[in-house]
Amino acid sequence: MEEEEIGHKGFDLRLMARLLNFLKPYMRWVVLTFVLIIIAAVVRQAGPYLTKIAVDDYIVPGDADGLTYLVMLYIGLLVAQFGVGYCQSWTTNMIGQWAMHDVRLQIFMHLQRLPMRFFDRTPVGRLMARNTNDVDALNELFTDGIVSMISDIFTIITILAYIFYMDVTLGFLICLALPVAFVATVWLQNKTFFAYRVARTLFARFSSSLQETVSGMEVVQLFSCEDRCVKRFEDANKEYLDARLKSTFYHAIYFPIMELGGILLSALVLWYGGARVLDGEIQWGVLVAMLQYVPRFFMPIRDIADRFTVLQVAMASSERIFELLDTKPESLGGTVKADHLKGEIAFQNVWFAYNEGEWVLRDVSFRVAPGQSLALVGATGAGKSTVISLVCRFYDIQRGAILVDGVDIREWDVEELRRRIGVVQQDVFLFAGDIEDNISLGHPRISRQEVEQAARDVNADRFIDKLPDTYQHEVHERGSSLSVGQRQLISFARTLASGPDILILDEATASVDTETEMWIQDAVAKLMRSRTSIAIAHRLSTIRNADKILVMHRGQIREEGDHDTLLKQNGIYARLYQLQYQEE
Repeated sequence: MEEEEIGHKGFDLRLMARLLNFLKPYMRWVVLTFVLIIIAAVVRQAGPYLTKIAVDDYIVPGDADGLTYLVMLYIGLLVAQFGVGYCQSWTTNMIGQWAMHDVRLQIFMHLQRLPMRFFDRTPVGRLMARNTNDVDALNELFTDGIVSMISDIFTIITILAYIFYMDVTLGFLICLALPVAFVATVWLQNKTFFAYRVARTLFARFSSSLQETVSGMEVVQLFSCEDRCVKRFEDANKEYLDARLKSTFYHAIYFPIMELGGILLSALVLWYGGARVLDGEIQWGVLVAMLQYVPRFFMPIRDIADRFTVLQVAMASSERIFELLDTKPESLGGTVKADHLKGEIAFQNVWFAYNEGEWVLRDVSFRVAPGQSLALVGATGAGKSTVISLVCRFYDIQRGAILVDGVDIREWDVEELRRRIGVVQQDVFLFAGDIEDNISLGHPRISRQEVEQAARDVNADRFIDKLPDTYQHEVHERGSSLSVGQRQLISFARTLASGPDILILDEATASVDTETEMWIQDAVAKLMRSRTSIAIAHRLSTIRNADKILVMHRGQIREEGDHDTLLKQNGIYARLYQLQYQEE
C-alpha cells in the first residue's frame, strides 16, 4: 500500500467541524449531556475528599457518630453518581444513534443521486463499507469518543481542583506529570493515526473483495477458482492484519509507560507528603486523599489516549464518508416537464466516450417518430446499449445533441424524463420482497389492480396465478427463487405498470425459453402499437416487424431501413440474418 494513495492529513479541525454539524439538530440534548458530565465529574471525585474529612475530622479524633453521617453522605453520593451516570449514558447514546441515523440517510440519499460513471468505477463492497463500518466508527466517536474525552478532561480538572484545594504544593507536584503525559499521548497519536487510516482503507477493499467473491460464488465453484480466491482473500486479510498490529504495537508500549509514571508519582507523593505530615505541615487525611487521587489522575489520561484511537478511526472513516458526500451528484437537468411524451427521439451528430478519447459513438444521427418502433442490431461493443443509456440520460454526451419531443435532453427534468421511459433490461434485478412490490416498486400511484393488469398484459399471470401466494409470493434476493423467464416477465410487468410513453427493450428476450419468448413477443406487439419503442436484439427474427432498423458497427450507423430493405442491400444485416437463419 503506497502512502501517497492513503494520504496523511493528520487531525483536521475542519473535518471535525463538519462531523459536529450532525449534532446541531440535537443541541439541547448535547447541552444537557455537558451539564451531566460536569455534575458527574464533581460527584465521582468527591470520594477521596470525603476520606480526607473522615480521617482528619472523625477517625483521628475518635468521633464515631460523625463518621456515621459521613458514610451516609458517601452512600448518597454513590446513588447520585449512578443516577447521573445513567442519564449521561442514555443521552449520549441517543444523540449518537440519532446522528448516525441522519448520516446513513444522507449517504443513501446521496448515493441515489450519483451519476452512473461513479458506480462504473466504484465497487459495491466499498460503498457498503461506507454506510456500515465507517458510519459505525462515527457512532463510536459520538457515543464514546468525544463525550468520553470531554468527560475525562473535566475529570482531570475536577481532580486538580480538589488537590489544589487541599494543598497547593502537592498540586503543583502532581501537575509535573501533565507535560510528560501530554508528550506521550501526542507521540502515540502521531504513530497510530496513519496506521488506522491504512487499516480502514484496507478494510474497505477487503470487504469489497469478499462481497464480490460471495456474489460470484457460482462462477468460483464452476471454474474451480477456490484456491485463487482463498489466496486473494488471505493476501487482503494479511495486509489488514499487519496494519492493525502496527497500531497495537504502539499501544502496547504506551500503557505500561503510563502505569509506570503513575506508580512513580504515587511514590513521590508518599515520600514528599509523608515528610510534610511528620513535620506537621499537612494532615494525615490530605496524604490519604492524595494517594487516592494520583491513580485517578492517570486513569482519564490513559482513557484520553484510548479515545484518540476512536478519534483516529473516526477521522479516517469520516474522510471517506465526506469524500463520498462531496462527490458531485448527477445533474437534475433542466426545468422542462410534461404529463405526456409524444415519443419523438432524435440523435444529431452524437459523439460519446466513457473515457476521454475512447469514442463509443461516432457522429451518430437518427430519428424515431412518435409511435415508431426502432431496432438496434450489431456486434457486441457496437454501441447499442450506450444509445439506450444516453436516451435515459445516464451519461452526458461530449458532442452533438439528443432531442426528445424536439427539446434538448439536457433541458428536460431528469426525474420527469425517466418517469416517461420504461426500460426492460436483459439482466433483470429483483428486490427481496413479494411479486407485487417488485412490479409496483412501492409507488403509491400504482394500485393492485394496475399491477395485476400489467401482469396479464405481459402474460406473467400465467405463472403468478399458479403460485401459492400469487402476488404476495416471496421473492428472494435478486429473484433467485424464480426462473430467468419468470424474472423477465416480472420485469416487463414492472415496466408496463409505470405507464411509459417510450418503451426500451434491451435484449429482453435473450435469456428466455421459446414458450416464454412467445408470451413476451405477443405482449410486445400490443405495447408497441401505441408507444415509441427502441429494441436491442441479437435474434433478428424478433425485430422483423420494426419500422426502422439501425445496424451499428464500431460506434457508427452503417445501415438503416426496415427488414426487407436491409435484406435487399445485401450488407451487414443480410449476412447476420443469413448466419442466424442457417443456425436455426
